[in-house]
Amino acid sequence: MKTLLLAAGRSRRVKPIEDKNFLKFAGGTLLEHQLDTLKRVGLTDLLIVGGAHNREKLEALGKPYDAKILVQENLDEGMAGAVLAAEAELDADESLLVISSNDVLAQSANADAYLLAYEVKTYFPGGYLKLNGTRITGIVEKPEPGTEPSNLVNIVLHVFKKPVALFEALRAVSTDRDDRYEVALQNLMQKQVFEALPYSGFWQPIKFPWHVLDLMNFSFKVMGSRIHPSAQIAASAVIKGDVVIEEGVKVFEHATIVGPAYIGKNSVVANNALVRESMIGDNSVIGYSTEVARSFIGDDCWFHSNYVGDTVMGNNVSFGAGAVCANLRLDEKEIVSSGQATGRNKLGPILGDNIRVGVQTSLMPGVRVGSNTMITSALLITEDIEAGKFVSGGKPELVIKDNKAVLDKGARAKMKGNL
Repeated sequence: MKTLLLAAGRSRRVKPIEDKNFLKFAGGTLLEHQLDTLKRVGLTDLLIVGGAHNREKLEALGKPYDAKILVQENLDEGMAGAVLAAEAELDADESLLVISSNDVLAQSANADAYLLAYEVKTYFPGGYLKLNGTRITGIVEKPEPGTEPSNLVNIVLHVFKKPVALFEALRAVSTDRDDRYEVALQNLMQKQVFEALPYSGFWQPIKFPWHVLDLMNFSFKVMGSRIHPSAQIAASAVIKGDVVIEEGVKVFEHATIVGPAYIGKNSVVANNALVRESMIGDNSVIGYSTEVARSFIGDDCWFHSNYVGDTVMGNNVSFGAGAVCANLRLDEKEIVSSGQATGRNKLGPILGDNIRVGVQTSLMPGVRVGSNTMITSALLITEDIEAGKFVSGGKPELVIKDNKAVLDKGARAKMKGNL
């Protein structure tokens, strides 16, 4: 059996994150964790479909796994184009396992094809399976809440015993359709037997940036606890709970790290700094009197006297002293990011790569800041900033009006458990 990982997507919904395949969790990229899992269960004949935008990174990452990198020429053809890119790599009687590079995994014996089916307890904006017993008769994409044909959603872990029929079905569907793959499956289901493989383990798709925090929390549960012998930990530093501290890390006097937490290679946690329930990438500096709470921080990030809470941050980001990430609305209600409900009442800003933020600047909850952006000092960032912008301020202006917000007096007590 050949295994095909789909990694050509442009991660549009998770912007300003540039490519979710290369997000690092506990020292390894998301794609590396997938490849490790496949290797562990004996799936070693690996194909990875990428695009021109990430081919070089995929080749470097896939080399230790002997994975062959394929290039999808037209990314607008979506998942259908990615699967067709692998057609020439398969023998006529060879089976195919198709996996999304940023979902999670599962396996059965008499059907022509199998789709992994995950039981959801609340509405999920994805493809729901129509069933006759265990046989799948159709997929309904993003039905209206309350009209779902079942409580099972389609996870992109698909096994095709003889994928020749799949390739034929894909070519029979118009290339103009963005749901070409799903339509091809629907057509095949009228001729072949598709069975659902129920799966109840952990599953976390990264559809939006805040899902990175969910996956981070799962990583904490499986990473264990260890301190590399080369790490330098001051006698007055406090290390509590499950914490991984990698090679070359320095933890200065009176710093505190509260697990679960991960500190990447050669990073520094400086005097009086506090890191809790967070992942810090390699070569980063959590500077003097900085607090990082429940946040995902990339490589080469620098802070000094900052607060970073419930934030997702890329690589090479630097904050001037006093810059903060707000993570809670004044009315303590659900945070909306780029018009999308997040399901969270605590969420900081989402930042891409190569960003500089000046002193005393505040970034509001759920705001997205694109890569290669500079933001000057003493600003209040209340709206999304596109990539490649220089943001400076005009004359400050106060707007004073009646307060109509009503605080839930019990909400603060409920949140104490998250402190």
